[in-house]
Amino acid sequence: MSTRTEPLERRRGAARADAAYLKSLGDRVRTARARRGMSRRILSKASGVSERYLAQLERGAGNASVLVLRQIAEALSIEVAALVTDRPERPIDLTLAILQLERLAPAELADARRLIAERFSPSGTGAEARIALIGLRGAGKTTLGRRAAHSLAVPFVELDREIERASGMELSEIFATHGQAMFRRLERQCLEAIVRRFDRVVIATGGSLVTEPATYDLLLSTCFVVWLRATPEEHMRRVLDQGDLRPMADGPQAMDDLKAILESRTPLYAKANAIVSTSGKSEAETLSALLARIPIGATLHSSAQIAQARSAR
Repeated sequence: MSTRTEPLERRRGAARADAAYLKSLGDRVRTARARRGMSRRILSKASGVSERYLAQLERGAGNASVLVLRQIAEALSIEVAALVTDRPERPIDLTLAILQLERLAPAELADARRLIAERFSPSGTGAEARIALIGLRGAGKTTLGRRAAHSLAVPFVELDREIERASGMELSEIFATHGQAMFRRLERQCLEAIVRRFDRVVIATGGSLVTEPATYDLLLSTCFVVWLRATPEEHMRRVLDQGDLRPMADGPQAMDDLKAILESRTPLYAKANAIVSTSGKSEAETLSALLARIPIGATLHSSAQIAQARSAR
C-alpha cells in the first residue's frame, strides 16, 4: 500500500510546485513583453505563437512540455535555460563566477559590476565624454539632446535615425518586414559604430534599448548615461503634443499600457549614471539640470573638436 501511495503524495506536491512554476513563467513572459512595449498581438506575430496560447501562458496555464523540460533539467541538476539555449556551453570559470555573484546582496551586486567594469573595461573608452540619454518616448531625449550638444559644442546623434540610415528603411518597415530581432541587431551595430566614430557626442537612444542586456551594457560601459525621467501622464501628453496620435488608437488602455512599460523598465533606467527629472520643469530648466549633471571631462574641447561638432550637425 505504501509503495503505491508514496508516488501519489510526491506527485501532489509536485503538482503544486508545477503550478507555481507555470505562474512564475507566465509572469516573466508578461514582464518581458511589457518592458519591450509589445502587445500580445505583436508578440504573437513575431514569435509565430497564437495569441490564445500566449494568454494561457501568461495566466500560468502553459503547455505541459515546459514541465517536462523542467523535470529533465532538475534530474540533471542544471537550469532549464541550459537545455534550450542555442549558445555554446558556458566556460566553467563563468559558471562559478555567476554562482558567486548570485550569493551577493543587491547592493553588493552593484559594487561588483562597477569593480568589474573598472578592472576589465577597455582603457580610453572616453565614457564620461559621451553622453547618452535614455527614457520613454516623450522624455525629451531628442530636443534636450540636441540643445545639450549645441551647448557642449559636440555632435548630436539620434540612434533611431542612424538605424534607418544604415538599413535604408524606416523603423516601422524594419519591424514589419524583418521583426524585432533584426532591429536589435541593427541597434547594436549602429551604437558600436557611433562609439568608434566619436570620442565626444550626445546620443539620444530608443526607449526600449535598456531591455537588451548586451546593448545596454555597451552603452553603460562607453557612455555617461542619463535617464530623463517623467510621469506617465507627461510622457503621454508630450507624445500627443508632437502630433503622434498612435497611443489613442488603444483608447483608455493606452495609459495603462504606458504605466506598465514604465514600471517594468524603471529598474533598468535606474542603472543610469545620473537621473534628471523633467516633471514640472520648463525646457530651459531641464537643460540646465542636465548640463549640471554632465561630468567635467565632457565639457573640455579643443578647437578641432568644436569644428568636428559643427560639421556633423
